Amino acid sequence: MTTEEPAGKKGGAENRGEPTLGEALHLEQLTAPPKKPGLGTRFRNYFLTGFVIAAPLSITAYLTWSFVAWVDTWIKPLIPRHYNPDNYLPFTVPGVGLLLAILFITLLGALTANLFGRTVLRFGEGLLDRMPLVRSLYKALKQIFETVLSQSQGSFEKVGLMEFPRREAWVIVFISTATRGEVLHRVGEGEDMWSVFMPTVPNPTSGFLMFVPQKDIVLLDMTVEEGAKLAISAGLVIPPFKDPKEAKAHVEAKVAEKRKETA
Repeated sequence: MTTEEPAGKKGGAENRGEPTLGEALHLEQLTAPPKKPGLGTRFRNYFLTGFVIAAPLSITAYLTWSFVAWVDTWIKPLIPRHYNPDNYLPFTVPGVGLLLAILFITLLGALTANLFGRTVLRFGEGLLDRMPLVRSLYKALKQIFETVLSQSQGSFEKVGLMEFPRREAWVIVFISTATRGEVLHRVGEGEDMWSVFMPTVPNPTSGFLMFVPQKDIVLLDMTVEEGAKLAISAGLVIPPFKDPKEAKAHVEAKVAEKRKETA
């Protein structure tokens, strides 16, 4: 036989305004002072902070030292014994080969800047032009280096956003130059176009060369270096901007303007 509790006792805690056990525990958690991180947590945080600082420095120093040593292994054997400082000192002098390589390349560039040097260069290229396989390799390498190092072309001009691979999905692109020549004649249809490079992440040395109408690109105010950091870090390193609200409104205004043009 069951007895029914009096109405006055049923839900007495609620009627008296007293918190339940769960509410009391939750209130205690909210009002309790934050706990200090333990020894293990602090050790982990300190280690990660030190790792972030030490890893780039160590890798940069290692790669620089490896490059200098690699150049020395090629150049130092060509130095006459009487002029090699390693034969007089009890230790190896790093960077001698690299310094001589820089001086030689600079001297070669100075010689080819005058008439005599250009004549010798044309004579040498004429000899290479008579060798079928060597001719093709030399011309290809020369064209690549002239394209990369040409002062007239320079580096990327601006950073922008482009919709890819669908609408309202944006990728960062680097503007190389205004599209010219046959490409503009074939597909331009009277529109101004840009030659843009869309890098892959996190390896920006590979990517896609695309020829895009200028109206489809939203230009950004960040520098090329800041855009490269943004791409390499997969969006983790955000370039600084003075006013985030102003930056958002600035980009939204450009996007809205582009929408009106394409509508």
